[in-house]
Amino acid sequence: MSGAAIAARGAGLVKRFEETTALGGISFEVAAGEIFGFIGPDGAGKSTLFRILATLIIPSAGTAEVLGRNVVTQHWDVRARVGYMPGRFSLYPDLSVEENLTFFASVFGTTIAREYDRIAPIYSQLEPFKERRAGALSGGMKQKLALSCALVHRPELLLLDEPTTGVDAVSRREFWELLAQLKTTGLTIVVSTPYMDEADRCDRIALIDGGKILATDTPASIAGSFGRPLLAVKAKDRYRALLILRTFPHVHTVFPFGEVLHYSDERKDAAPEQVAAEVAEFLRVKGLEGADVHPIAAGIEDSFMERLS
Repeated sequence: MSGAAIAARGAGLVKRFEETTALGGISFEVAAGEIFGFIGPDGAGKSTLFRILATLIIPSAGTAEVLGRNVVTQHWDVRARVGYMPGRFSLYPDLSVEENLTFFASVFGTTIAREYDRIAPIYSQLEPFKERRAGALSGGMKQKLALSCALVHRPELLLLDEPTTGVDAVSRREFWELLAQLKTTGLTIVVSTPYMDEADRCDRIALIDGGKILATDTPASIAGSFGRPLLAVKAKDRYRALLILRTFPHVHTVFPFGEVLHYSDERKDAAPEQVAAEVAEFLRVKGLEGADVHPIAAGIEDSFMERLS
C-alpha cells in the first residue's frame, strides 16, 4: 500500500444507480495520518464514495483498499477499523446522549469507561447533557455526539461525510479544531464538504464534481494553479457590472463572489495590473463609474470554477 490508508487505483471506482452514474471512475490515495478532503457541491458523488469506503454499498466496477483491506471481500475487517459519520444525523433521537454512546460502544465490544480517554476531548462537552434525548440537541451538539460515537471503538480511520453541513459558523470552527486535535494522535481523517473555505483545513484535497475528480493536491497548490489574471470588481450595481464585463473583449469568466465579482482574463500572460486598468476603463466607458477593480490571488473556489468552465 506504500503508506496509503485508502487507495483506489487503475480505472478507479464506478458506481451506477440504474441510468445514473454517481461515480465515473475515480482514482486517488490517502496517506496515513493526514486530513484529506473531498471538496465539491451536492450531487458530486461524495456520499456515494464514502458509503463505498465504509462498506455500506459495493462499487459497480473497480475496487478500493481501506487500511490494506478490500472494501468488498474484506468488509468486516474494514468495519472494525473505521469510524463513519454519515452526512445526515442517524443516531437514535429518542435515546439519550449516554444511551446512544453506550449502544455504539457495545456494538464493538467496549464501554464508554474503557474508551473515555479517546473521546474525552469531545464527550466532555456533552457529558453535562448526557441524560438529554439526542433529538433535542442543537445541530452542533448532535455533530459532537455523532463524532463521539464514530470514535468510541478507537478506529484507525475516520470517514466524515459533510459533517459541518447545516451547523452554525462557530460550531463549524470548533469541529475543525477537534479534528486537528485528533490528527495529532495519528488518526487518518477523510472528510467531505461543499464549503470551499474548509479546504484550507486539510493537508490535501480532491476537487470532485459529477462523479469525477478534477484535481488532487495541497490546497495551496490547487489555488496556485489558477494560471491567469484574476480581478476583484466591486460596483454599486453589481448585476449591471456583471453584464458589462461579460462583453469585455478578453473576458474568460465572471462570477459573483459575495459582494464582489471575480473576473478572469483569457490572456494568461497579461500583467494583472494592466488588465485591471483596462477593465476599469471599459466599465467607465460603458457608463459604470466608481468601480473598484484590483488584482487578487485565486482561491480554491476560483480554481474549482476554472476547472468547470
